[in-house]
Amino acid sequence: MTNLSVNINKIATLRNARGENNPSVKDWALAIESFGARGITVHPRPDERHIRRSDVFELRPLLRTEFNIEGYPSPEFMDLVLKTRPTQVTLVPDAPDALTSSHGWNVLANLEFLTGIVDTLKEAGIRSSIFVDPDPEQIAAAARTGADRVELYTKPYADEYDADPEAAIAPFVEAAKTARKHGLGINAGHDLSLKNLRFFHERIPGLNEVSIGHALICDALVYGMHDTVRRYLDCLK
Repeated sequence: MTNLSVNINKIATLRNARGENNPSVKDWALAIESFGARGITVHPRPDERHIRRSDVFELRPLLRTEFNIEGYPSPEFMDLVLKTRPTQVTLVPDAPDALTSSHGWNVLANLEFLTGIVDTLKEAGIRSSIFVDPDPEQIAAAARTGADRVELYTKPYADEYDADPEAAIAPFVEAAKTARKHGLGINAGHDLSLKNLRFFHERIPGLNEVSIGHALICDALVYGMHDTVRRYLDCLK
């Protein structure tokens, strides 16, 4: 079964709006695990507008499932992940002021830089994943860095799904084939939802993990968090 990792950034955004600790990021992360999620994802940004560094340190010893930390591998970010040693670090090419991730790495243009980062993570015993567009050339380059996995940027799939699901999924099928050919694990994330997740999962064999935040938290306003997590898990059976 493909692991569901729930990105809890939006819970932190809501907490930060009042400057207090309601909702509690820690309590909700543990609750989401208890509802059946197999991982928790956070993306701490330099301005701490949602997840804070302190959240990462608080969560690390408490989580019982996989802990995935996403971010641009700045010196500050690398210091954080090397101190907390999560299960997985997902490397994203976001600028510090980016609203959200909007594209994958140009791995070929950053091959030496990413290889050095992956080597550092490997020495620390941390699984590495590189955020990429569904471009076979970039995925092949990701394998050359020594990374363990790639995370496919799925917004183009989500945007095109309603008009033509087969056309939307086609580049991701090819991307997954390339990843498997080069021995890479396959993660996916961005705008996956209850509407499009089941089809994506059915068409991408060997999908290790999906990381879902915004859509899942929005659905929780309708269904409640427990039922929402169960609905997403059902899409991954």
